[in-house]
Amino acid sequence: MTIEIGRLNSADAASFDVVADDVFDHPIDRQRLVAYLAAPGHHFIGAFADGRLIGQLAVVVHHHPDLRPTELYIDELAVASSFQRRGIARRLIDAAFELARELGCAELWVATEPDNLPGARPP
Repeated sequence: MTIEIGRLNSADAASFDVVADDVFDHPIDRQRLVAYLAAPGHHFIGAFADGRLIGQLAVVVHHHPDLRPTELYIDELAVASSFQRRGIARRLIDAAFELARELGCAELWVATEPDNLPGARPP
């Protein structure tokens, strides 16, 4: 099975019609989805298997009012449990690094909850 990684925008809302279980915490609201995909500075990278969204990475460009560099903040990262341990999250992160370079972001960062042991583990 081929896994495809791609950036999505507001024209790609139909790509969210078929989503694997546990990729999102809650059901997708179409209006909020379109608003998110159209919002400046918000970017969405998806992982697809046979047309089904099986992984997601949502990032936001974080500008500072002082002289700190612009950053790309990883807001959400998830891969359906049935597709984990196949390098999909790594590919999503790699795509985020590529996006950060294109946008001129000097840093990329993420925060995680203390009980998220896989998310807290160093690569």
